[in-house]
Amino acid sequence: MALDRAAGLAESARALAAGEVTSRALVEQALERIAAGQGPLNAFRVVRAEAALAEADAADRELAAGVRGPLLGVPVAVKDDMDVAGEPTAFGCQGEFPAVTQDGEAVRRLRAAGAVVVGKTNTCEFGQWPFTEGPAFGATRNPWSTEHTPGGSSGGSAAAVAAGLVPAALGSDGAGSVRIPASWTHLIGIKPQRGRISTWPRGESFQGITVNGTLARTVADAALLLDAASGNHDLDPHRPPAVDATSAVGRDPGRLRIALALKPPFTALPARLQPEVRAKVVELAEKLAALGHTVEEADPPYGQIGLTFIPRATVGLAERVGEAPFPALLDRRTRDAARLGRLLGGAPLRAARRAEAVLHRRIGGFLTSYDVILAPTTAAPPPRIGSMLKLGGLATDRAMIAACPFAWPWNVLGWPGVNVPAGFVGQGLPVGAQLLGPANSEPLLISLAAQLEAELRWHEAWPPAREIATDSPAA
Repeated sequence: MALDRAAGLAESARALAAGEVTSRALVEQALERIAAGQGPLNAFRVVRAEAALAEADAADRELAAGVRGPLLGVPVAVKDDMDVAGEPTAFGCQGEFPAVTQDGEAVRRLRAAGAVVVGKTNTCEFGQWPFTEGPAFGATRNPWSTEHTPGGSSGGSAAAVAAGLVPAALGSDGAGSVRIPASWTHLIGIKPQRGRISTWPRGESFQGITVNGTLARTVADAALLLDAASGNHDLDPHRPPAVDATSAVGRDPGRLRIALALKPPFTALPARLQPEVRAKVVELAEKLAALGHTVEEADPPYGQIGLTFIPRATVGLAERVGEAPFPALLDRRTRDAARLGRLLGGAPLRAARRAEAVLHRRIGGFLTSYDVILAPTTAAPPPRIGSMLKLGGLATDRAMIAACPFAWPWNVLGWPGVNVPAGFVGQGLPVGAQLLGPANSEPLLISLAAQLEAELRWHEAWPPAREIATDSPAA
């Protein structure tokens, strides 16, 4: 027996534990869907067909022996900035990369939970942009409209989950790179507290602004993957107290004070919330009010937070570029941004890092009046494939900020955020909204997202079959 692609992560784990399906059957099914979807979607950089089937057989032997684990035998995918032993970690770059010898800590924990990693998903070069395209692998496309991007930089993971190729996947988020593609592909995307999911072998990724997160069709599946991947390497500098994300899914969040924040944070370049996206976020706010929450318009006191983001992002990029085996093959925009990062690596970086504590106090003070912030995830629906690919550096920055000005402040703060689907605009393009909270607030955000999901049933919507050459939800 196989499961249809709507089964999801939790249902797959349950069926495996009950003996209703084998891991080999699920992994074979995932590999078939990946193969069928690779042409129209191009979600994967690496497909581990032989290794994944061997791991599925091992999982079946464990299941037969009575062993149980949270994800034992379940196929998942990870973004290609994460180390998987025996596979290269190209992180969107051109060139032939050597296979790494050890799993990164997040992948190690997924394996310890029993998951079978079927492949590594596409990401733009060093995860810099809200699109997933480049000369290294071509263009990754959105299952809802293959003429549009799924977003970035975790676009491959988002496309794979949205199309039902895998039930859930890991991504990473340095300026919205989980939440933006979740928004543009109608998914749940959890950006957790800094350190919740280890980024080891890097104690800090991009000077601490980048964290690993989860993408899934339902809140329960995203929370389950978060619990499975969470935890720290002994040398991790950020070690937040443990949370139980899964148990929060069925919990009543209580009556909350919610700030509806529609104004983009300060950026040096123009950004405007498009009216059709604003309308969808306001509809979500009205739904939250109907559920008994107090919702009022109020914008966090972000101030000049962008001045603290740029040094951390560009210095982090310069560190990656300094390690790149094929620097001549890198995008010119990458090399230019890395050059800026090398200039900002002294006093400006130290000042940016020190400013985080000030921002915590100021925005934390705002969050004594509100429990949760509801904000747009993006200012616009997903752009067309190729619209940003060949732009120069400043033009790319303008296009990025115009489309995605809302997500990155929470990366500076290191606090949790959850994208939830907000509906569709135009010709059926998905958009989303963020639930944002203070440090270690994942359980609250997850319980609120689950309450919305129970009302809106967004996971029942699937991309149009004409866009992707995979089976239907009932197949």
